[in-house]
Amino acid sequence: MNKLELIKRNSVEIINEKDISKLLKKKKPIAYCGYEVSGEIHLGHLVTMTKLLDLSKAGFHVKVLFADWHTYLNQKGGWDFIGKQIKNWKAGFKAAGLKDAEFVLGTSFQRSSDYIDDVFTIAAKTTINRSLRSMQQVGRDIEKAKVSQVIYPFMQIVDIKHLDVDMVHSGIEQRKIHMLGTEVFSDIDYKSPVFVHTPLISSLKGSGKMSSSDEGSFISIRDSSDSIAKKIKKAHCVTGVIEGNPILEICKLIVFPRIDKFEIKRDSKFGGDLEFKDYSALEKAFVSGKIHPLDLKNSLILYLEDIIAPIRKKFK
Repeated sequence: MNKLELIKRNSVEIINEKDISKLLKKKKPIAYCGYEVSGEIHLGHLVTMTKLLDLSKAGFHVKVLFADWHTYLNQKGGWDFIGKQIKNWKAGFKAAGLKDAEFVLGTSFQRSSDYIDDVFTIAAKTTINRSLRSMQQVGRDIEKAKVSQVIYPFMQIVDIKHLDVDMVHSGIEQRKIHMLGTEVFSDIDYKSPVFVHTPLISSLKGSGKMSSSDEGSFISIRDSSDSIAKKIKKAHCVTGVIEGNPILEICKLIVFPRIDKFEIKRDSKFGGDLEFKDYSALEKAFVSGKIHPLDLKNSLILYLEDIIAPIRKKFK
């Protein structure tokens, strides 16, 4: 797989895609993804972590922002909680393969006068309603929004400048903030970077997205092998249905980027073993009814355990 294919793999949208060729000519372009350090690291985060590994393989220097200020401003926890979370998240990200990434704390640069000047410049040009609209997919209790949640998107935009970012990666829920950024980057004398958005994994319940605030909706990287198996077996997975199917999404976004082939072991009376070298072939077989949901789940449990077990060990 070439560099462009790695960048585009499993993305749902790329903004300023025409600029990618220029970036690939740079010696070490910078890509970043920012994370609120709230709750457990779960499979939803593994999607973006997997994409960061792709970008690293494509020649990018990866910066991971542990957004401690953003976590606080978005009502996700106090400073003692945030400090403990940062230690866990850094260990988890390294164990997941991001050993060469540069880990940055928001508070390490967000208090500088230049940074604050840029935040105020954007704030002076943006309406409250525009700022709140950009937070609709990421804000907590946005109907009762605090002033801090109005400031949040301005800071996220300014982060991109002060981390000297060429490519921004995130889940698609960040899109509205990024689009606001494309409108105001010129006001703070910065280029509009390339934005690579990946999809969100559906809740294991089959309704909404996977979230650490809903115990039954996610698999944590600290879950035991037994817990993973129980959650996968209970997960929503309707025969032949692709949309909103977390089992297929996990296969596509987390497992296939890490393997050469996906094997499904079955008794000969049920058709024998199956092997797939790419996700599209697996999906086609599932839609046609060639694969039973339980057989798919049983195979996925084994692959997930292989991925999560080395990460889980870092937390013991």
